[in-house]
Amino acid sequence: MTYSENLLSELNDRSREVFRRVVESYLSSGGPVGSRTLTRSMTERLSAATVRNVMQDLEHLGLLDSPHISAGRIPTQQGLRLFVDSLLEVGSVASEDREIMDAALSTGEKDVTTLLDQVSTTLSAITNGASLVLSPKQDAVIKHIEFVSLAPDRALVVLVFANGHVENRMIVPPTGQTPSSMREAANFLNALVEGRTLAELRLNIGQEITQRRQEVDSLARELVESGLAVWQPQDDQPDRLIVRGRSNLLSDTNEVHDIERIRRLFDDLERKRDIAEFLDLTEGGEGVRIFIGSENKLFSLSGSSLVVSPYMNADRQIIGAVGVIGPTRLNYGRIVPIVDYTAQLVGKLLSERGRG
Repeated sequence: MTYSENLLSELNDRSREVFRRVVESYLSSGGPVGSRTLTRSMTERLSAATVRNVMQDLEHLGLLDSPHISAGRIPTQQGLRLFVDSLLEVGSVASEDREIMDAALSTGEKDVTTLLDQVSTTLSAITNGASLVLSPKQDAVIKHIEFVSLAPDRALVVLVFANGHVENRMIVPPTGQTPSSMREAANFLNALVEGRTLAELRLNIGQEITQRRQEVDSLARELVESGLAVWQPQDDQPDRLIVRGRSNLLSDTNEVHDIERIRRLFDDLERKRDIAEFLDLTEGGEGVRIFIGSENKLFSLSGSSLVVSPYMNADRQIIGAVGVIGPTRLNYGRIVPIVDYTAQLVGKLLSERGRG
């Protein structure tokens, strides 16, 4: 029996209903709930004094708290965890939300980064929270490489990956490069890239150039080597985490402590730190996970909640994640199925592109 199940077993039907209604009211309004308010919604006809006694018992158990003297109660972090684990009713994603997400991702967009940006923007709009989308590391197989001359001292290296991702990097080409040498360099590389990732290409290209020196002239060889120089692995890849909808977090915030909490969260999101840890939050396989307040090791100082789910490639490997972050009074029942559906949809789309 889990801790939440054990705690729930200590509550009788009356206590359980009072607790559930306090949490549901808090998630809806964000404010404390008084005993008189609860008497009007209880299944059993009870006096305000009786309800107040039940609330005091729940407070003693650490499930409710009084933010002010003589005020109503709000759930504690422990109370929210109990509610989410044991009492939260999660249905399927609403048809309207499904249609909005489907429409956003049916544009035929080929670039994975642009596609995931659309996912993040749409997820933020649907949930009215801040959305987080962690894009896959670029260890996909390369499909095509091209050199584009921009000026005598500037050229663009364009890498097209098999999963649809397109990456551009600027280089300073060796002196004397011509359109024909650029084509030759691209043709040489494209003959080598089939079935290889960028890391594999970088590992073997020096040996390939040595062995096939006669197949490419000196200008093209210099261009290949200078192109490889900018294709260093980007392990931190700060741009992997796409954040949208920060302004939603301020929409109904007016209390000083709430503003300070949001400021701290903004600072964390702006730094986009610990990206690898964000993906680690999804450890344990597929499915949505909910982190409340200090349980959320990335944003614990801001006291926020995070609903996150991994998405997988065609080989059922976790390659990224989608999530929604906001105050602890998130509408979990609605947001959980949206995040779950979005993660499954993204995984399916990227898997299909990887097979293309």
